[in-house]
Amino acid sequence: MKYLVAIASLAVLAVLGGAFFYGSKTIHDLLGESKKLKQAITNLTTEETVGYAKVVSQQADPDGNLRTTLRFVEIDRDKQTVILEKEFTVEGNVVFFDGLVVIFPGALVMDGRERAIHLWRRVFGERMNPSAGFPVEVIGEEPARYHEIFERLGAQDRSVFWDAMWNLSNDPKALQKHGVRAIYGEAISIQMKPGLVYTFNLDNTGQVTVQTRPDI
Repeated sequence: MKYLVAIASLAVLAVLGGAFFYGSKTIHDLLGESKKLKQAITNLTTEETVGYAKVVSQQADPDGNLRTTLRFVEIDRDKQTVILEKEFTVEGNVVFFDGLVVIFPGALVMDGRERAIHLWRRVFGERMNPSAGFPVEVIGEEPARYHEIFERLGAQDRSVFWDAMWNLSNDPKALQKHGVRAIYGEAISIQMKPGLVYTFNLDNTGQVTVQTRPDI
């Protein structure tokens, strides 16, 4: 089961105004003028794995309530090195993986094919309030998975870019003026079972899918 809360929809490159300011540079400046940023976005793959999860333990507590401890892992883009690994314990066996999807239209991509990035926000159980979920990425910071892609921007430009990606979802009008096609929250729920590995894949349209395989 998957639910999608759309926060913003179709938008194209538009006029100046209403920009978020970070010193002397804005996200609009980067999206409209930075060839390095456009090249970085173009270098994003059309599909990538953005995370893995599996059950570490699943058993009833003394009160008879089922509790699931799971491990969540991110691998770098060459799938050789673990860049993030966390364990979470939730009540029940239905777990929500909440993220933020950012879609860049073809106008911002040198080959004309839209791209997407995915920012993990939190993990929570079905009996939890989402606001009480366990954080995954540090909001406002650059996810390690994308460091190599965007490192040519330089530290200041990267700070402008990632601050905007995390924050513009709360301001649809600003979003429309910066050429980003959409930023929206997406939470995927899974009834997790021991003995399986859950793989989260992102395609260039922003869709996140989950595949399962035996944990061998």
